Amino acid sequence: MYSKLHSRTATALIAGLCLQMFPAFGQDAMGLQVTATSSQLNPATVSLEKLDQMEQVSFTTTTIWTDGKVAFSGVPLKTLLVEMGAKGRAVEMVALNDYSVTMKIDALEDTAPIVATRMDGEIISVRDKGPFWVVFPYDSDPKYQTETVYARSIWQLNRLRVMD
Repeated sequence: MYSKLHSRTATALIAGLCLQMFPAFGQDAMGLQVTATSSQLNPATVSLEKLDQMEQVSFTTTTIWTDGKVAFSGVPLKTLLVEMGAKGRAVEMVALNDYSVTMKIDALEDTAPIVATRMDGEIISVRDKGPFWVVFPYDSDPKYQTETVYARSIWQLNRLRVMD
């Protein structure tokens, strides 16, 4: 017979293994890994707390993925790269599921896109497109309502790689 104790032990073991095999869904989910193709940048994992200490931008906009207007806040991607000392021609943004998109660094604006850390004031959960989401102020200008911009609006972002 399979007792409740064995069932609880098995559940705890499976949960522990899942967190080891898939750390992005565990406690490490809130860190953003930043690396570079050259040695000009030391690899780092930037915590939510560190992101919160950087310049913040907030805006309210609609998206093609959410209902109604949503208030987003976070760090401009350009600011984050400057803070990290990143120098390169492009940045590859990679999601938890390994979806990736590349954007030229000279196309980054001072306030767009942002690496959103919050939606409507709440930390973004993995289930809700977090831990981080690259977002543009879509309603502010038609230039943000293109297929290219939508493709760059990567959610579940967890890695940035600066490329020469």
